[in-house]
Amino acid sequence: MTPTPTWGPLLSRPHSVHLAVQDPRERLVAIGHLLADDGDAEAALLVEDTWQNRGLGTRLLEELGLFAVVSGIPEVYGVIHLDDARMAAVLHRVGVPLRTVLETGSATTVRARTQDIGLALACSSRGRGWWRRGAGLLWRSFGDAAPTG
Repeated sequence: MTPTPTWGPLLSRPHSVHLAVQDPRERLVAIGHLLADDGDAEAALLVEDTWQNRGLGTRLLEELGLFAVVSGIPEVYGVIHLDDARMAAVLHRVGVPLRTVLETGSATTVRARTQDIGLALACSSRGRGWWRRGAGLLWRSFGDAAPTG
């Protein structure tokens, strides 16, 4: 018997935002989320193997970073596996200075100030038409997650 995923508690957390990318057949191929955590926020990404190396992770991370900046979150962090070369490449492409905070076993925690995220996004020359290459980005925020102001 396969366990049934319980998405409700994850997707309904206050001050959270969730992004999804669908392929042309409307199957989910990538997700990203930003969850509030003691004043800061945790960012996480998951991209299906066959859809990696197409810029989806980079774009999801940029959109999550933009949401963090607009929402006034001071820092964003993520847990990265040390042998994950693709995630290292995504972090390098977004061009935000990172601080390594904690190393435990095969993972490390990296943190970025949203001030630095905002500067990197403002300096980015990346166009907004990337999804026309075969995938669409869906934005879904829940409750009070929408930025104000």
